[in-house]
Amino acid sequence: MFGNMLGDMEERQKALKEQLSQIKVSSDAANGAIKVEANATRIITNIQIDPTFLKDSDAEELEDLLMVAINRTIALAAETEAAETQKLIQDMLPPGMGNLFGM
Repeated sequence: MFGNMLGDMEERQKALKEQLSQIKVSSDAANGAIKVEANATRIITNIQIDPTFLKDSDAEELEDLLMVAINRTIALAAETEAAETQKLIQDMLPPGMGNLFGM
């Protein structure tokens, strides 16, 4: 009984990881001059910097704004991952037990 449940859980976790890798999140800084995209597994998939911004900024400003955009994106990815994981856990519970443990 428990062996089957554990095997099923491993499959669901694998499927969740695949699903999370397909969910895209993004954030920006400097009114969109710097854009960072990641997936919900918190892997950065793209960074865009407006060329006109590069002309008018220095390295320190660019570094600071990159950190802001990256941190916002990673936080959003973490929130998305938590929400999707919560859904998986609720789906695994028997009907009527969805509010178990305050879920």
